[in-house]
Amino acid sequence: MQDFFIHYLPEAPQADWLIALKDNICTKDFPTTCGSKIMGQYMSPFNATVVDRLKQAGAIITGKTNMDEFAMGCTGESSFYGAVKNPHNDAHVAGGTSSGSAAAVAAGIVRAALGSDTGGSIRNPAAHCGAVGFKPSYGTVSRFGLVACVSSMDQIGPIANNVSDCAALMEMIAGHDEKDTMMVEQTLDYTLNGNIAGKKIALIKECFDDRVSAEVKERVLASIEQLKQLGAVVEDISLPIVNYAMPVYQIIGCAEISSNLARYDGVRWGVRAESDDLAEMYCKTRGQGFGHEVQKRILMGTYVLSSDCYDTYYKKAAQVRALIKQALDHALETYDALLTPTVPYTAPKFGEENCINADVFTVLASLAGLPALSVPCGKDSQGLPVGLHLMGEHLKDAEILSIGYAFEQQAGGAQ
Repeated sequence: MQDFFIHYLPEAPQADWLIALKDNICTKDFPTTCGSKIMGQYMSPFNATVVDRLKQAGAIITGKTNMDEFAMGCTGESSFYGAVKNPHNDAHVAGGTSSGSAAAVAAGIVRAALGSDTGGSIRNPAAHCGAVGFKPSYGTVSRFGLVACVSSMDQIGPIANNVSDCAALMEMIAGHDEKDTMMVEQTLDYTLNGNIAGKKIALIKECFDDRVSAEVKERVLASIEQLKQLGAVVEDISLPIVNYAMPVYQIIGCAEISSNLARYDGVRWGVRAESDDLAEMYCKTRGQGFGHEVQKRILMGTYVLSSDCYDTYYKKAAQVRALIKQALDHALETYDALLTPTVPYTAPKFGEENCINADVFTVLASLAGLPALSVPCGKDSQGLPVGLHLMGEHLKDAEILSIGYAFEQQAGGAQ
């Protein structure tokens, strides 16, 4: 159990909704560490908005789950507290960065969990662990009390064993919050409709290339046949610009990381390296407190924001991001959903350098602020889960959840 949890209440009372929280969501009752040494055992003086809303709905928070440090990574291995193991095979990773949340749900320890999704951090581990993971439309769930990673993409969302529980959690946590200035005013209805006859779904051809393993491709294509049996119309489309999504995400993401993590300097909270010189104290604190993955992204972000590189990298990436969003929005004028694999391959073993392209499909919805769902669609020959990924129009979250719900019922529930 401690493979999944950093802070855990082992004798939590029984309730319909036992919920675990990713450890970058602030709580007064548990430390908030973001899986990082530099945070120490930081105790927040306030709860995140989603925590208060869960409690108001009668849910019980059972603990804080392990995660990639400061939500940076894709395997769950970069945490200061150690790697998260996959419940299906503990020699394999659980995905990231909401690793502990997905693993705790898949292992049956909690009914559901909250994670945060920047480039796929809910959907990636959900796919690897055989759970359902949902990234809501940007601006529909308050980020107040979420430790910032990439502010223009970060979004809190649910991980559960079925789509119905994800929708129920969205009813609890979504809605306008004046503490988050990026929120939309509109209140969404998350009622599910299992009838998807006539729904038009587009398969993005560029997302079924050689990067996708044969077994993942086979399971996802078989899922398409099940959607067709439900009356959905599935057509192939070409969106070549999606091939630029990953470099755009890396540039913009690292730039915002560099800015957001500048505050961790050893002065106000967390770990501090002792030194008689202030500048040296800053350097030692950040050098000793941050892990390799975080340091790498801070350095890259600082570089692309420098005066010599800003126009060449960051400005250009922002322009291409706008074009990617435009292309996805245009496709969604014709189609109700866009379909890809969640991750190009199933969960790799620990130590394998196989994280390349892990988020290559999930970053699309993140860059455009779209709702996206990963739902299990079978297992590979090793018994490791495969995820089917659906993206929809901004603020049409219930429509994407409904397509996933219909597929889940047809497929017989979580795999």
